[in-house]
Amino acid sequence: MKRLILIATLGVLILTGCKDEKKTAPNLVTIEKTDSLNNLLSQKDSEINEMLGTLNEIQDGFQQINDAEGRVELAKSGEGVSQKQQLRENISFIAKKMKQNKALIAKLKQQMQDGSIKSEALKKTINSLVKQLAEKDQQLQQLRVELDAKDIHISELDETINNLNTNVSNLTAESAAKSQAISAQDKQLNTAWFVFGTKKELKEQHILEGRRVLQSSFNKDYFTKIDIRVDKVIKLYSRSATILTSHPAGSYTLERDANKQYVLKITNPQIFWSTSKYLVVLVK
Repeated sequence: MKRLILIATLGVLILTGCKDEKKTAPNLVTIEKTDSLNNLLSQKDSEINEMLGTLNEIQDGFQQINDAEGRVELAKSGEGVSQKQQLRENISFIAKKMKQNKALIAKLKQQMQDGSIKSEALKKTINSLVKQLAEKDQQLQQLRVELDAKDIHISELDETINNLNTNVSNLTAESAAKSQAISAQDKQLNTAWFVFGTKKELKEQHILEGRRVLQSSFNKDYFTKIDIRVDKVIKLYSRSATILTSHPAGSYTLERDANKQYVLKITNPQIFWSTSKYLVVLVK
């Protein structure tokens, strides 16, 4: 009955649109426009037939699943080898039909997406079918619980449930992998390096050559790696400090501590590190 209502609703809504277009045909005065309208109507008729055919297959599938579930209920109350065989066959059939219905629902979605017919009623129908399929999945899981309580183990049922769980696990793993990649990328974007030293020390590491800073193959291992979101204060342990790398004014301050030694305070990390992720400070 549900199938007839869904098909009737879909048919009435779509055909109504077609009738409206047909009413305009007498007002067209050229053969070309008439042919164009006829082609459009023919295309819509074809789309309607395809979608109704798919919808009919889906509803037939659900009906067959319901019938098989009824046979499962009868088999659960039986005993012996024949009972397990009936359960095994019907559960295998249900799993097969559910898989087919999933594919058909996806096909129906694609047909609506690619076609010229955009119907809110059809969208609601598809959403209802998806919900119905999800409910069947839940019923299968409940069935396994009931059979386990009776010491009845059906491998086909386990396989079906495991496939559903695998799909969820795959989605979870994919989401975790994406989160990990984003986290790694975020960490890299917020990583910087600093070094402070005397002119002799900086020259020995090829960080400073003449008046040029970081212009040759300098020793990167000599630098300290920091997280710019966390490390905003760098003690320089010197009463003389000159920043050799380029960093925007106003994004930092050089202040003296209680021992009159300089401390670099980065007040705006994003701006400070925007020109260079390397900081070189000359001290004495």
